[in-house]
Amino acid sequence: MSQAKRPVSESFTKGKITWRSSWNPTTPTESTPRELVVLANRLPVHQVDGQWVTSPGGLVSALKSVLHGRELCWVGWAGGVDRAPPSFEHETIRHCPLPLSRAELESYYEGFANGTLWPLYHDAVRPAEYHRHWWHPYVAVNRRFAEEAARNVAPGGTVWVHDYHLQLVPKFLRELRPDVRISFFLHIPFPPEELFAQLPWRRDILEGMLGADVVAFQTRLGAHNFLRLCQRFTSAVGDERLLKVDERLVRVRALPISVDSPSLQAIARRPEVRERAMELKHEFTDRRIVLGVDRLDYTKGIDIRLRAYETFLDRNPRGVDETVFVQIAVPSREQVGDYIRMRRRVERMVGQVNGAHGRPGTTPVHYQYRSLPIDELIAYYLAADIMMVTPLRDGMNLVAKEYVASRTDDTGVLILSEFAGAAKELIDAVQVNPHDVDGVAAALQLAIDLDPQEVGERMGALRQLVNYNDV
Repeated sequence: MSQAKRPVSESFTKGKITWRSSWNPTTPTESTPRELVVLANRLPVHQVDGQWVTSPGGLVSALKSVLHGRELCWVGWAGGVDRAPPSFEHETIRHCPLPLSRAELESYYEGFANGTLWPLYHDAVRPAEYHRHWWHPYVAVNRRFAEEAARNVAPGGTVWVHDYHLQLVPKFLRELRPDVRISFFLHIPFPPEELFAQLPWRRDILEGMLGADVVAFQTRLGAHNFLRLCQRFTSAVGDERLLKVDERLVRVRALPISVDSPSLQAIARRPEVRERAMELKHEFTDRRIVLGVDRLDYTKGIDIRLRAYETFLDRNPRGVDETVFVQIAVPSREQVGDYIRMRRRVERMVGQVNGAHGRPGTTPVHYQYRSLPIDELIAYYLAADIMMVTPLRDGMNLVAKEYVASRTDDTGVLILSEFAGAAKELIDAVQVNPHDVDGVAAALQLAIDLDPQEVGERMGALRQLVNYNDV
């Protein structure tokens, strides 16, 4: 049942916005305000040969089916520096590009978002850096996102803010548009007290998120951490689901994101996709295919996974004839130093494993540094006997759920890190501690040795859960 709209603020008259004196927009919206506005760091599209096409990625994949057919506005960066194209329509969505300067990209995006928040929120897999000259641009860019949302949302409408790049937006937007509903969803883990407390701007971040009506996380642990931190560092009071902030109630929820199972299964059943999967099996000489698909990010544990596969081959001399490890590394943040070094380390390890265990006509590791079209990706999922999803820390990990959804015949084994958010749901996967190289190697041997009946039972249970918890 739809909720009644809130009364329109007195700052609205005759259907037109009278902006508060604290904010003077210089560019009014060019078209009708929308009932729903989505804010994310990036637009869900990019240009190819002058045409806008849907971008790959977890956020886009997760939201595409939810938002399909709805009239909405999506605010985000379109890529490029300093300039942004005017607003445009693509697949019923109005896209509102927000320009970012080179200095903003270096400080807001590469600096505070990915040099401070990303490592801190992923349990300090690498040390976070704290710089005030990163913080100020982060504040400024968040304010601009809030202003753009305020221009484009209809009176009493809804604004859905996504992820760690934009944690201050809810507070700024509430100051500008108190009439609208604001939801905030964090796609990555939210850290425990002892880590988050290190952040010099911890109160600012928490108060920014508390500007929303609903603050949602991938897991109950993330929601629990947020509740405890708010009651420690802000004036908010409450219980396990509600916080009271300045006479306002903020709902805190764990809402694990999922995949569009029917769409993935429809692709998996296409004859050309199944034929491509058979071609892949033939190309790898009918060896058991062990697959990894990840963004090339230091949180994904690709290098440790390669060490585990090398350990497996050291222990099992026949492994090189019986298995092949296929790692698809999707390019990510290619100009950032940590990611450049990570790519070099991974590619050096690929060469090391192949040099130590390869022989003429048999290559143990096949490494691809590229993103794949969805049909090709599903073909790889169908071809893979074993899927290894072993991040050191992950908010959810939709690759694990995509693999499960694609296995329409209930075959295949999922090896899953216990530190992925998906592990809380996918309990029938072979779960591992990704830091334990010997343990991951042993889990791979276990997956190979599993009785076909147990494989079917495990995958059947996983598919039932993913199908039920659909987007």
